[in-house]
Amino acid sequence: REKDDKYKTWMPKFLMAKEDKDQKKGSDDVERNIFKVKKSNTEKSKKMEKEEKFFRETFMYDKEINVINTATAECSVPSKRRVDLPVTAGEQLDVIDVTEGNAVICRNSEGRYGYVLVEHLNFR
Repeated sequence: REKDDKYKTWMPKFLMAKEDKDQKKGSDDVERNIFKVKKSNTEKSKKMEKEEKFFRETFMYDKEINVINTATAECSVPSKRRVDLPVTAGEQLDVIDVTEGNAVICRNSEGRYGYVLVEHLNFR
């Protein structure tokens, strides 16, 4: 050991200067994490675009998609048709459009669209 090391004070990592931390941590690790996050976001946005395209074709919906209100599903309801949106109790839904009758067009957190009966929803 050298004399300098003997008198060097101990300092926790969180108190170290930022440059010292960057030197110890490889810059490649940081870049990999950034790319991983972007990759998952792009996959999710592609899925959302696909669902929106399917929704527009199936429902012949040419208006701009605006969220009118948010609602919570009171009970779990499986879908009987492809145009119906399966919901689980407590799930948050975005109300997109109101239709004639007792159904509304909703979007779930996964980006899927479909009809949900008003009696299954709880509006705040």
